[in-house]
Amino acid sequence: MKKITTTFAILLALSFSISTLYVPIVSAVEDSWATMEPMPTARRELGIAVVDGKIYAIGGYNGSLLGTNEMYDPTTDTWTTKTPMPIASRAFGIAVVENLIYVIWGGYNQVYDPLTDTWENRTPMPTPRHRLCANVVNGKIYLIAGAQDYTGYPFYGLSDKTEVYDPETDTWTTKAEIPMRVADYAFAVVDNKIYIMGGAHGVFGGGWGNFNQVYDPENDTWASAEPVPVGFDGAAADATTGILAPKRVYVFGGFIDSSYNSCNLTQVYDPETNVWSRGTPMPTPRSDFAVAAVNDVLYIIGGRCSDTYQYTPIGYIPEFPSWIILPLFFVATLVVAVVKRKVFRPT
Repeated sequence: MKKITTTFAILLALSFSISTLYVPIVSAVEDSWATMEPMPTARRELGIAVVDGKIYAIGGYNGSLLGTNEMYDPTTDTWTTKTPMPIASRAFGIAVVENLIYVIWGGYNQVYDPLTDTWENRTPMPTPRHRLCANVVNGKIYLIAGAQDYTGYPFYGLSDKTEVYDPETDTWTTKAEIPMRVADYAFAVVDNKIYIMGGAHGVFGGGWGNFNQVYDPENDTWASAEPVPVGFDGAAADATTGILAPKRVYVFGGFIDSSYNSCNLTQVYDPETNVWSRGTPMPTPRSDFAVAAVNDVLYIIGGRCSDTYQYTPIGYIPEFPSWIILPLFFVATLVVAVVKRKVFRPT
């Protein structure tokens, strides 16, 4: 009887401890959309980054350059205003290393610490540019291609530079040039390889790119993968990790013609099979927005509006809500107690 009581006490303590862990509940229906709380400040060409499960929406444009910094908490579906960027900007590269957010463009490298809600400056890129993305592989930030001046499309010159920033030493190095110069492209990192997809690549509609250029930082080499079915610029992408959803790159929206018409496409790329497919379209057409993944759920934020969408990817396995664990432990405890009583009952 004493052993049963001890077992019950241990399981009870564990159940209460585990039940204090909050696990966000998302739509259990794969390949589906949900509308979340809108971003307080409507804007486009913003950057977003994830630290400790929170999404930081930084900078952008709404008729004026913005330094706005607003934090979204997916677990509570709420927004909080944070300290703005010292120098407002849009269409920059943004990345996270060691829980610090790096905002890089032109002659600036501004670093935000969410823990202290403060900003500081670091060494800027060797080649000033904008309309590019920042990619993190093994603790280093890769800034690839983009536009070299601010006179505006279609007149800006496109860059083929690949420049790498080491946050630990605050230094830059130059790597192999991208084969096709692009700006306003979508990107994702899968298995330490950087995928540069689509983008503007010519003057006066020289083309909405359908490129799929793959960079391997380990070997400093470029390769071509299966092109995007529908070319674009101004789209956004992110990848699922293979933990709660299969490894895929999701490319959302973007401009798809020279009239600057936005689309609501969801184009899905499988890096392992090099095959594209389609997902459920976004609720509304969108361009010049940003996307971030939290626990393999994708959040689409901003654009020419303040809307926030949540996308549950294909093959998603719902996280187990922690409140279920408590009754399960109680049931397990009772079963163990009953079985032991029957086994050890005196005859």
